[in-house]
Amino acid sequence: MKTIRPLGGMLVVALALAACGGSAGDTTTTSSAPDPPSGATDGGTDGTTATTADRDLAPLVGLRLERMTEDIPRPTMILSAPGDDFLYFVDQLGTIRVFDTADNNLPDRMINIRDIVGAAGIEQGLLGMAFHPGYADNGRFFLYYTDKAGSRTLAEYTVSSHDPPIADPGSARVLFTRPQPTDEPRHYGGMLKFGPDGYLYVTLGDGAAASVNGQDPGTIFGAILRLDVDGGDPYGIPPDNPFVNGGGAPEVWAYGLRNPWRFDIDPITELLYVADVGQAALEEVNVVPLDGGGYNFGWDILEGSRCFRQPGCDVSGLTAGVVEYDHSEGCSITGGVVYRGDLIPELQGHYFYSDWCTGLVRSFLFGDGQATDQRDWTGDFAEVGLAQINVWGVDSGGEMYVGTFDGVIYRVLPVRG
Repeated sequence: MKTIRPLGGMLVVALALAACGGSAGDTTTTSSAPDPPSGATDGGTDGTTATTADRDLAPLVGLRLERMTEDIPRPTMILSAPGDDFLYFVDQLGTIRVFDTADNNLPDRMINIRDIVGAAGIEQGLLGMAFHPGYADNGRFFLYYTDKAGSRTLAEYTVSSHDPPIADPGSARVLFTRPQPTDEPRHYGGMLKFGPDGYLYVTLGDGAAASVNGQDPGTIFGAILRLDVDGGDPYGIPPDNPFVNGGGAPEVWAYGLRNPWRFDIDPITELLYVADVGQAALEEVNVVPLDGGGYNFGWDILEGSRCFRQPGCDVSGLTAGVVEYDHSEGCSITGGVVYRGDLIPELQGHYFYSDWCTGLVRSFLFGDGQATDQRDWTGDFAEVGLAQINVWGVDSGGEMYVGTFDGVIYRVLPVRG
């Protein structure tokens, strides 16, 4: 592990599974960027970085990977469910496997929807999953996928059994289906997660139509949606959504994103970390509090901290990233997770991310409106190397996992000396 130095107070990370190259005529030039958002000091539950003093642990000298399974084709999600200790592995082709942590094995599939999922493109397929906060009682969960026609679909399912978790594909209730706005099979986004407010947050990429969708809050493309899945038909709109009274689509909570493949919500600080995949030069991570909304992350006026289409662009009203890196270090960020486990108390509150192209792995703490304690873990993840980290996830105890495009799932563990 090595410490990395901030770049002008900002670091930007590019999101995973997105095309990196720019279209003909796309140019970038450097410009000043708006100030990053302020936020709570991250780290331990008391707002400070956790230590090992009370646990008599040897010093942390690095991280290592423990191989768990090699049987998940193109994993897109690693997650846990309220009320159980299983791990759920989502594959891009359309199935969900349940890892029994007690027996360290993979029993039968939870659900198989390969017959309706279209996964021909590298960015298509079964891309997102989230468990309802009341899953232990109501058995409800949500999937985001592209269908055979390339349209993106959000649907609700219900399990018929909790142990083992089994769901009937026939239980589906479709919340929305949206055709791809271009002929390009790219930029679908696809992350789902419930916030502490009980609302479902959903990311959608710009559909490879940046000039049309990037700066339009009236479309759901290139945006983070915030939905009330417990009210309305097929869903309700939270009354404090930023555009509920006009000025944008009522579902939209934030916009100005290219391909927000993955985001995370820290349950302690209630900050949302969203990594956005860049196009020509920069990858970025944005951090914003959940008690806001209406954020404009700048695409396609900005790419990271730089003006994208013309020099001297107007950055007023835009929310800047807090971390960025350029394409000399990578080409497509895989947004990760905020660590809140017990095995590595020194890293409590660190947000981890990686690059899909180069194997770069880094983390940072967010506090007082900026990224601090930035660290590079690339050498510790050498076993993954260029195998392309597709996804990060956590179990019910907050411990970290990564999955690679070729189907290997690893547990992240400390190395102490």
